[in-house]
Amino acid sequence: MIGHPFYILEKTDSTNNYAMAQVNSGEVTSGTAWFTGYQTAGKGTRGKKWLAEPGDVSALSIALQPAALPLSRQFLLSAAVALGAYDCFSSFAGDETAIKWPNDIYWRDRKAAGILIENVIRGTIWQYAIIGIGVNLNQARFPEELKHAVSLRQITGKTWDGPTFARELCAFLHRRIEQLEAGNYAAIMEEYKSRLFRLNTPAAYRKNGVSFTGTIRDILDTGGMVMEIDNVRHEFSFGEIEFILS
Repeated sequence: MIGHPFYILEKTDSTNNYAMAQVNSGEVTSGTAWFTGYQTAGKGTRGKKWLAEPGDVSALSIALQPAALPLSRQFLLSAAVALGAYDCFSSFAGDETAIKWPNDIYWRDRKAAGILIENVIRGTIWQYAIIGIGVNLNQARFPEELKHAVSLRQITGKTWDGPTFARELCAFLHRRIEQLEAGNYAAIMEEYKSRLFRLNTPAAYRKNGVSFTGTIRDILDTGGMVMEIDNVRHEFSFGEIEFILS
């Protein structure tokens, strides 16, 4: 079960760092979760920091053994986790929730949550995936440099209890991991794409400092994005292009 056992950390630098240390100690079972409302050095993708005041962000990390899923199909895990986070957040925030490629959770055109998956690989064996999810939970306002962020409190007008929310998130994630372990790969990918931010919608992007208009048409099983630009389809890897937000 995802979230069994479930540990609450009063304070830590990063729940992913903490989870990784516990995995490396060899005393962790698959599904163990660690939550904190106070990260001093939370991590995002590509080395970005996730900073907030205590209680503003719900930070959850889970140690998961990917079972029979090969490394070559690791994007399926990312898609399943994104769907679980989507399921949870949208149950409170409503149908304006979406998944921004590859695995951010957006509400309208604002970032509400981020996902970072770090792998423990020994030889050719994918031993563990450390799944980190940071949710903007109770932040009342954001600085100008984070104007494209939004919190669940801002959306709903409610203040949320962090551990309670994190346990709900674990339950939603568990259902998606069960779907993954059952081998329902095509269904996961189709539903992931159906929840995608800007799918089939012309929008502004930037690559190497140059802005252009493109339309997301597909996401490949490898995680690559297929975008149509001037009636020509191009494939992009994560990090190659930037979404331009209003």
